[in-house]
Amino acid sequence: MKALLAKKIGMTQIFDESGVMTPVTVLEAGPCAVTQLKSVEMDGYNAVQIGFGDAKHQPKPQAGHLKPAKANSKHLAEYRIDTDQTDLTVGSELKADIFAVGESIQVSAISKGKGFAGTIKRHNFHRGPKTHGSHNYRAPGSIGAGYPQHVFKGQKMAGQMGNAKVTVKNLKIMEVDAVNNLIVVRGAVPGPKKSLVLVQG
Repeated sequence: MKALLAKKIGMTQIFDESGVMTPVTVLEAGPCAVTQLKSVEMDGYNAVQIGFGDAKHQPKPQAGHLKPAKANSKHLAEYRIDTDQTDLTVGSELKADIFAVGESIQVSAISKGKGFAGTIKRHNFHRGPKTHGSHNYRAPGSIGAGYPQHVFKGQKMAGQMGNAKVTVKNLKIMEVDAVNNLIVVRGAVPGPKKSLVLVQG
């Protein structure tokens, strides 16, 4: 398992030798500092904590936590590893070249918030008929039976759409630019431009 925190730059397209167009997303991946190594003895599980970005005003507790790594990271994330035997050390740096072209990855990010949405937009409900005096245009319909006298949890209703953690799996890496810390991924990645993304291989 390996991972990097990245910033979503945006989408573009690339062409291969035969002229086939592929939509891609460009990610600024790293450099990420290793800020902590967790072990079963100390923390109950094995993991690597990484930091990304420069913080303008670092809170004192976080500054103390980052002092051994000599980092000023704005964002922190961690990923599990199978064993505590790793060649990483606190303070070492991870760059985009830990990933290779053709590798499959999974990307996690907070999706775009769409605000309060009805059932048709949020859950792909069908509207009622617009003929014969019907007023059931975009109404949600029945939300339960007469017994039991309550609405079950998980009922699909109107509410906030988006602004939730989304993970997209099996995205293929098309290009890796180690000099500029860029990773070009085939397809779309959740979240708006400049949003924080966790890339895991």
